[in-house]
Amino acid sequence: MHRGNAPAVPGVLTPEQCRQTALSIAAAQEPSGAIPWFEGGHTDPWDHVECAMALTAAGLLEPARAAFDWSRRTQRTDGSWPMQTRAGVIEDHNSDSNFCAYIATGIWHHVLITGDESFAARMWPLVHKAIDFVIDLQFGYGEIAWARGEDGPLPEALLTGCASVFHSIRCALALAVLVCEPQPEWELALGRLGHAIAAHPEAFTEKDRYSMDWYYPILGGALRGPAAAARIRERWDDFVVGDLGIRCVGDRPWVTGAETCELVMALDAIGHRTAAQRQFAAMQHLREEDGSYWTGLVFADGKRWPEERTTWTGAAMILAADALSDTTAGAGIFRGDGLPMGLQTDCDCECVATGPGW
Repeated sequence: MHRGNAPAVPGVLTPEQCRQTALSIAAAQEPSGAIPWFEGGHTDPWDHVECAMALTAAGLLEPARAAFDWSRRTQRTDGSWPMQTRAGVIEDHNSDSNFCAYIATGIWHHVLITGDESFAARMWPLVHKAIDFVIDLQFGYGEIAWARGEDGPLPEALLTGCASVFHSIRCALALAVLVCEPQPEWELALGRLGHAIAAHPEAFTEKDRYSMDWYYPILGGALRGPAAAARIRERWDDFVVGDLGIRCVGDRPWVTGAETCELVMALDAIGHRTAAQRQFAAMQHLREEDGSYWTGLVFADGKRWPEERTTWTGAAMILAADALSDTTAGAGIFRGDGLPMGLQTDCDCECVATGPGW
């Protein structure tokens, strides 16, 4: 089981600094195991899992397991989680499909690093219910509705969320192989979803002001090869800001650490290692002395905004450091190392998806 050195990037981040960041995340964890955005803040299921992954990568296995146990205890009977809780009280009862799917990524990551197959077996029912819930929200070309409310699915699909769901279903399928419970319906759903992402931009609500819509199809693994490289080139100057990181929103003078680190992992996934390392170094101005990270910086006036150091920003930094350093057995999770691609079947539309994006 991984309890060795935390990830490090020479000249930028030492193992001790990385572990310090992990400890700052663990310090915000509530007795229940929930990891809120910051101490006293709210918890959402996606960022909670991201933080658990960072704790695993840094070797803090006990708080990571406590986080996954919280997810196990709080999953609803339909396989979902509420979008937002605070100190155990639900603040938003709706269910975000991407938030719910991400548990598969977190658990597969934990299994990769620890090699703990008993953990995989114990958590499999959790993943099974969550992915079934998410796939029930699939429609159209294969896109997935972004949420389910009291009155049913909200008929809108988001590119960033669907790209993340694509990756989570791949992780869930890898877990299914490990526990010897194949899921052919998931493979079909994954194939349809990948096709929608690669070939049908019109299926998604337009949010191209946001950098996440730019790099997430790559980070999630739906785009690779020349299509991915072209996508990075196309919007690079819109989002990348010198030695500060990347903008969250293209028309706002605001760089954010988590988005920068996710871009780092997307660049790493397509072999753009030098650019990835530069962006990783660029976001370190957000680091505080205790190892925590400010969410972002409004570079027009030099003000940090929002005025919180968020656990998930530190978490994204740790996962990016692991991707760049290949420290743990989970370092390649966003490269898609060993992950199934799903079944590429004849889709309901007349188009044909071609090229290495498939």
